[in-house]
Amino acid sequence: MAYKVIHYINQFFANIGGEEMAHVTPEMREGAVGPGLGLNKEFKGEAEIVATVICGDSYFNENVEEATKTIINLMKKYEADLFIAGPAFNAGRYGTACGTISKLVQDKLNIPVVTGMYIENPGADMFKKEVYIIETANAATGMRKALPKMAKLALKLAKGEEILDYKTEGYILRGIRKNYFADKIGAERAVDMLIKKLKGEDFQTEYPMPEFDRVAPGAAIKDLSKARIALVTSGGIVPIGNPDHVESSSASKYGIYDINKVNNLTGRDYETAHGGYDPVYANEEPDRVLPLDVLRDFEKEGMIGSIHPYFYSTVGNGTAVRSAKVFSEEIADKLIQDDVDAVILTST
Repeated sequence: MAYKVIHYINQFFANIGGEEMAHVTPEMREGAVGPGLGLNKEFKGEAEIVATVICGDSYFNENVEEATKTIINLMKKYEADLFIAGPAFNAGRYGTACGTISKLVQDKLNIPVVTGMYIENPGADMFKKEVYIIETANAATGMRKALPKMAKLALKLAKGEEILDYKTEGYILRGIRKNYFADKIGAERAVDMLIKKLKGEDFQTEYPMPEFDRVAPGAAIKDLSKARIALVTSGGIVPIGNPDHVESSSASKYGIYDINKVNNLTGRDYETAHGGYDPVYANEEPDRVLPLDVLRDFEKEGMIGSIHPYFYSTVGNGTAVRSAKVFSEEIADKLIQDDVDAVILTST
C-alpha cells in the first residue's frame, strides 16, 4: 500500500498568481498540483500525494497562528503518512512558511516531514535543526534536481530507514552533534588533517566553521551638514500594535515607517516588538532605542542636512545571519535609490 502524502505549496506554484495573489487563504485540493505531479513520478508507486494544501505567502506570514491552525485541521481527515513542503528555492516568505508548517505538522501530527530550500533562504537557517531540508538551487530552474532528492529522503523517513550524512542524502547540514565510535581518536584524526593540509591534499573537517562576509568600511562623510541620514534598527521599534507583525524573535521581515512629520518617538505611538530584552524602558521612551529626537535637534542646528523620511526596523533576537543579510541588502538598495548618504544603525 502506498504511503499517503500531503503536499504544501504557495499561490505561485499552484498557478493561482504571483505577488498580487499572495493574500489567498489556505485551501485543500484533492491529489497533486504543480510540483506535486513531479513528486508523484519520483515516488515510483511507493507513495502518492492524496491532497495539496495551498496558501498565499503573505497570508501565511501575516497570520501564522490562524493559517497553521486551518492547515492542520484540513489535514486531519487524510491521516497522511508523510508531509512535504515546497521546494521553496530562494523565496524567503515561502521558505519561512514551508519551515513553519513542516515543524508544526511534525510536532502536532507526529509524521515525517521534508522540505527543500536554497541554502541562503532565511527559512533554511531558521528550521534546519528542526526538520530535514533538501538543499536546492536558488531558483525554480532547479526543480528537476530537487524533486528526486526530496522524494527519496521522504520515503526513507516513512520507512524508518537510517538517514545518512548530509552529503549522501542531500539535506542542509543541521548542526546537530551525534556521538559515534571512530576508528581513530580525535588527536590522530586532527594530525591526519593537518598533514593533508600541509601537503595541499583534500581533507574534510569534522566541524566546519561558519563563514561571514568581510565588509570594508565606507568612506567618511565629507560634509554632514549636507548629508541625508537614515535610521535603521534591530531593536524592534514599531508603531503601536505592530501593524506588520514583526516577530519578537527569529524575525522573517522588517517594517518601514513614515517619520516625515514626527519629531520624537513617544510611548503613545511607538513600542518595541523585541522579545530579547526588558521592553519597559524602550516602550516608555522609544527614542532610547532609535534616537530620532536627537537627530531632529541636529537637523535644526544644521549639523546634518536632513533625516530620511522613513525608518526601517526589525528584531535581531535569534534572527538567522542569512535572514539579516537579506534584510540589509534590500534596505541598502532602497536607501541608495533614495539618495541616502549615511545610516545610523542601532541595536540593543
